[in-house]
Amino acid sequence: MNSMVSSAGCESPTDDQLDEWLFLSSESVGSLSLDVSREDPEAEDRGKLKSKLVSAWNSVKYGWPLKQKSKFGKSSPVIMLGKSFDLKNQGERERFRRSFASLLWLTYRRGFPPLPGCSLSTDSGWGCVLRTGQMLLAQGLLLHLMPPDWTWPANLHAVKDDMDLQDIRPTASSYHSCNSKERLNNRGRKLSLGSLLDRPMEGTHRRVVSWFVDHPTAPFGIHQLVELGKSSGKKAGDWYGPSIVAHILRKAVAASADLPTLSVYVAQDCTIYKEDVRRLCERQHSDGSTSVSPSWKSVIILVPVRLGGQDLNPTYITCVKKLLKLQCCIGIIGGKPKHSLFFIGFQDDHVLYLDPHYCQSTVDVTKQNFPLESFHCKHPRKMPFSRMDPSCTIGFYAKGQKEFESLCTAVNEVLATSTETYPMFIFVDGPCQDEEENATITDTITYIQRKNQQRGVVTSDSMDEFVLL
Repeated sequence: MNSMVSSAGCESPTDDQLDEWLFLSSESVGSLSLDVSREDPEAEDRGKLKSKLVSAWNSVKYGWPLKQKSKFGKSSPVIMLGKSFDLKNQGERERFRRSFASLLWLTYRRGFPPLPGCSLSTDSGWGCVLRTGQMLLAQGLLLHLMPPDWTWPANLHAVKDDMDLQDIRPTASSYHSCNSKERLNNRGRKLSLGSLLDRPMEGTHRRVVSWFVDHPTAPFGIHQLVELGKSSGKKAGDWYGPSIVAHILRKAVAASADLPTLSVYVAQDCTIYKEDVRRLCERQHSDGSTSVSPSWKSVIILVPVRLGGQDLNPTYITCVKKLLKLQCCIGIIGGKPKHSLFFIGFQDDHVLYLDPHYCQSTVDVTKQNFPLESFHCKHPRKMPFSRMDPSCTIGFYAKGQKEFESLCTAVNEVLATSTETYPMFIFVDGPCQDEEENATITDTITYIQRKNQQRGVVTSDSMDEFVLL
């Protein structure tokens, strides 16, 4: 979306800082230019041509700034989604690189089937909040489906697909069973039989990626999210606020047959009603009874908040940092004004993020070994906390009942440290008085005031669907 270019890459270099890799390659930018130049305006529908021009403009606008380097100091640790990395240590730096590269990176796409009711075949310029919402949900799904501390194997990062992998550790028997020429000729066949698609975790990894592709049948793709947004008065091309996206994600997971053991809960008026979460997670039997702890559904908890007026209230920065230190935190749908980013960690006074504003071609995931590179980013970015937009949605994940109780305890301890301000949000033991089904999303902010008074106001573009703290 329209915004100023991040200045994070303009920090003055020092001896204790680490250069970051280039975010985009020159080949990627060059191929984009060729793609645009090959379009024949006379042969394209006016709507499609407009989409391509918007896509090209946004890629140029955001692509070149993303090529700038961010600096990461060695003197302080990097915190990312509950993990700490000491960059003075080479092993820790490699662990950070692998952990970051394993996150799913979901960006603008172009060339997907037109969205229903319009000719748009790209979300470039308007879909960034949907993309950051996808990234938050994807992180929750990786925690839900993959083993703890799973990372995308390092030897996958430099190849186009599984067939390009090299068997770097052959067994002695296989080595001596054929001569050098035979080993060279048969290596590709051996790798085909031992493809990562046959490995359960990589198969799950690819399955999760396929759920987010831009196709009408994908449960969490742009087509489904736009369709679910219609009930909130949104359509393709509109600006989606972080709160509305939270409700869209809740509906998408509820409608998916692929995740019967996962639910999404969205906090109401900055309040998590623990009894409502329990009811959502308890399994229902045919006789109407409920199960206990072992049969609990896992839950993703989304908390839409607004941490200030037009600008971020700096007193909340410490609390945001502490939340990002928790292992149950799966990230923040946030950004700069009208420029959504997925916040995943921090170093000192800079917040780490994944940026969805680079437009890539749609990937056909029906191919057996579809490329994964465009769904993973190797290069972390950061910006000062002071530039953070106050409107955001914070995400948490709990595997079961025990983890949910631990989550409540840990988050409450963090919220209790905000002694000089009102808490970002609160927990209540009982249920919400209003039925969730009857709740509607409006463009009204509830202001929490010192005299326990509340008043509603009509919001502007950026101040939507939040409780103001």
